Amino acid sequence: MKTLILYATKHGAAREIAQRIAARFVNAVIHDLKQGDIPNLADYDCVIVGSSVYAGMFRKEAKTFLSQNANLLKSKKLGLFYSGLSADEEHSVFNGNIPGDILQSAKATAFLGGIFDPKKAGMFGRFIMKVVSKQAEYADKIDDGKIEKFTEELKR
Repeated sequence: MKTLILYATKHGAAREIAQRIAARFVNAVIHDLKQGDIPNLADYDCVIVGSSVYAGMFRKEAKTFLSQNANLLKSKKLGLFYSGLSADEEHSVFNGNIPGDILQSAKATAFLGGIFDPKKAGMFGRFIMKVVSKQAEYADKIDDGKIEKFTEELKR
């Protein structure tokens, strides 16, 4: 199964997750949606799209890609994931960011955790994290168990 993993990230957590997913597939191709020049989707059996989420919103690059490629994506084995530090609203995050027909055609969807790096967050980001989630120090909350489950669903 030829697999393409596309991601949109602000500080790198979605990229890290994409790399961990790719390690579970043979010859998976990873591509940053900010880079443009997206590989030809017709060449892949499985397409995985992920995004970091801030304030409940997917990155613009991911939302645009999903909307522009909806018809082709619905014909693929599709996986959707997002990264962040809170899974409280997992269903509403997917429903609020992914067109319903694409979401329904996805074989696997998952919140896979995230990373908070105060060095990358900036002053305002550090303030928000400290106030909202009481997180001030570096934290890697990527869930490898969920990544394993997500990839196994796609391999079936």
